[in-house]
Amino acid sequence: MSRNREPYVSLLLYHAFKWSVVSPMLQVYFKGRIYGAENVPKTGPLLVVSNHASNYDPPIVSNCVRRPVAFMAKEELFKIPILGKAIELYGAYPVSRGSADRTAIRAAMKYLDDGWAVGLFLQGTRTPDGRITDPKRGAALIAAKAKVPLLPVSLWGTQAIEQKGSKTPVSVPVTVRIGELINAPSSNDKEELEALTQKCAAAINTLHELGR
Repeated sequence: MSRNREPYVSLLLYHAFKWSVVSPMLQVYFKGRIYGAENVPKTGPLLVVSNHASNYDPPIVSNCVRRPVAFMAKEELFKIPILGKAIELYGAYPVSRGSADRTAIRAAMKYLDDGWAVGLFLQGTRTPDGRITDPKRGAALIAAKAKVPLLPVSLWGTQAIEQKGSKTPVSVPVTVRIGELINAPSSNDKEELEALTQKCAAAINTLHELGR
């Protein structure tokens, strides 16, 4: 049976960790700017799609959309102090390298059925400048199966947070822009999924080009 809201315990943990750790760090340490938060539905299943340039992107996105976001995250991230706990409290679930796509899709569908917002990086992996150049159709496929809208989100500046030789995140300006909802595709047709994927990529890159 579908729900319209994340579990109460998850919401409680999310807000506790957001206001005590993630939000202060984003606002002060990263001088964070957030635009478009009013575009986020407060309840109901939602697929959040964004660009990806840093391991810190999941908690930043979840903080800015003002609700927990269940991200597929590589299992190695759960072993990183603070970051691992942050993404766990925010609803992330581990995915093993090389695991079947079907497993990840089933997990995402389960979270959506439970009323969560589920997060996916449109290109799947990090890009050096934060731009999306090779978007994957996975998000569109999940949206089609679950019949849920997609929310494009752009992360600007996060590619500089992690630098070689530094054990701590670097204090750099970060800007998050949230776009308008994009309706789910009407079918699993390959051409329609590809068109929607390109639409999401264009929306995110356009927001990214706005810069700081």
